[in-house]
Amino acid sequence: MEYRYIGKSGLRVSSICLGTMTFGSSTTKDEAFQILDKAYERGINFYDTAEIYPVPPKAETLGITEEIVGQWLKTKPRDSIILATKVAGAASGWFVPPVRHGLTAIDSFHIKKAIEGSLKKLQTDYIDLYQMHWPDTVVPVEESLKAFDELVREGKVRYIGTSNDSAYGLTKANEISKHKNLARFESIQNNFSLLNPRFHDELANVCRRENISLLPYSPIAGGVLSGKYNGGFFPDEARFSLYMKNKSKRVQAMANRFVNDKTLEATVRYMEIAKKYGISPVTLAVAYSKHFDFVASTIIGARKLSQLDESFAVFDFKIDNELLSFIEQIQKEILYPMG
Repeated sequence: MEYRYIGKSGLRVSSICLGTMTFGSSTTKDEAFQILDKAYERGINFYDTAEIYPVPPKAETLGITEEIVGQWLKTKPRDSIILATKVAGAASGWFVPPVRHGLTAIDSFHIKKAIEGSLKKLQTDYIDLYQMHWPDTVVPVEESLKAFDELVREGKVRYIGTSNDSAYGLTKANEISKHKNLARFESIQNNFSLLNPRFHDELANVCRRENISLLPYSPIAGGVLSGKYNGGFFPDEARFSLYMKNKSKRVQAMANRFVNDKTLEATVRYMEIAKKYGISPVTLAVAYSKHFDFVASTIIGARKLSQLDESFAVFDFKIDNELLSFIEQIQKEILYPMG
């Protein structure tokens, strides 16, 4: 197993992180335990969750994922695990989360409410990496950072990170932390994959210059890069098949962003490359997302235990310059499939 440090922190994490967002919805507790155990046995020490999981977020299932992870955590030595969770982003953002009556903000009140809830559900007295799930467009980031800094000083949180943020947002927060002597974001968790390489445009430069690590999520683009949507039909129980039937326009828009003519065309091309190299398209996709120097750990997910094998095959495969050039050619010919 390869281990890397997150930013300038003392968090030495496996190059693969196990995401848990399906635990309690499409993944039962028993199967979640099997998935977690298999990852742990393989040497994965990094696990990511959030207060609003499982997805899609619903008031009636809110927090179940953290509860499942917390119960599993009691079966392992706590200091052998690097545990990450997130405070729900602001209701002024891309959707209103079904927590704290839809009045969320990244202010001192909500950050403290969220951390106390997460610590209780996770059955631990500290979080290794506490992340802002998405930015607040109203509350000044300095106020948010002061609240996060208090958690670090209190020992409830070791390090902090951001998610779904921009180059401007990350840079501004980083400069405030420097000048105000506050805990800084050591990581940024953004969508990054063969179908969505936008991180290269500006954020990669910020991360390299400031030694902040990307924790890419959705490396197989929600399952699209497996090729399962390339048949002229949507598999019955697949995530985006369900999202298409969801009444929420936001959820439907997400499905259309991931599954469209450009993403399907690019996926066919990547499947051909994977076949040439004798690997699965999933392995290729995960290998790409963990290939770069600004990446600390790539977050994979699994609804079923059997889905882990293709991701774990990445430990025996590396992308060379020739393969990278093939990938970059596709990205030039099919620009930004996810928009």
